Amino acid sequence: MKKMDPRTIRTKEMLKRAVFKLLNEGVMLNQLSVQKVTKQATLNRTTFYLHYEDINHLLDDLTKEIFNEVTEKIKDLNHIHLLNEKEHLVELLNYLASQKHALRLLFQFEQFEKVLFQLMKQLIDTRRLNSDRVTSNSLVDSHIKAASIVGVISWWLKGGGHFTAAYIADQIHLMYRR
Repeated sequence: MKKMDPRTIRTKEMLKRAVFKLLNEGVMLNQLSVQKVTKQATLNRTTFYLHYEDINHLLDDLTKEIFNEVTEKIKDLNHIHLLNEKEHLVELLNYLASQKHALRLLFQFEQFEKVLFQLMKQLIDTRRLNSDRVTSNSLVDSHIKAASIVGVISWWLKGGGHFTAAYIADQIHLMYRR
C-alpha cells in the first residue's frame, strides 16, 4: 500500500475541518461549495482540485471515513463481553457524542439511518445470542428496539445534547426493562 504524503493528509484534514465548521455555522449540505470550503480552510481552489474532483467527491470521502469509523466502533462493541447491556450502551453513546459533528453530516443522508439501524439491530441480536438471561417471551422485537434506539440517538445528537450519555442509556434501558 502506497504511503500518503503528509502534506496531502494535512490538506485533506484542513478541507474536512472546514466542511464541519461551515455545517456547524448553519450552512446546509446543499449550500456547500468549493469556494466556501477553500475560503474557510484558507486554501486556494487549485489546491482543492489537486485532491478532489468536486465538492461531492469531498463529501463522499468524508462520509465514507466517518461511516467506517462508526461501523468499526459498533462492531468493536460486539466483542466487549465484560460490560453489561447498560454499560455497553453508555460506551456507544459516549463515542457517538464525541463524533456528534461528523454524525450530523451523516444524518443528512437517508441511507445513514438505515445503516445505523442495521448496525444497532446486529448489536442487539449479538448481545441476545451471548446472553443467558434472555427468554423469548420477554423480548421486544429487535427491529422495533433498533428503530427506537436509532430514533432516540438521532434526536439526542441533533438537539438533545444537554443530556448525558448515561442519562440517555438509563432512559433507553427503562423502555426495555424485562
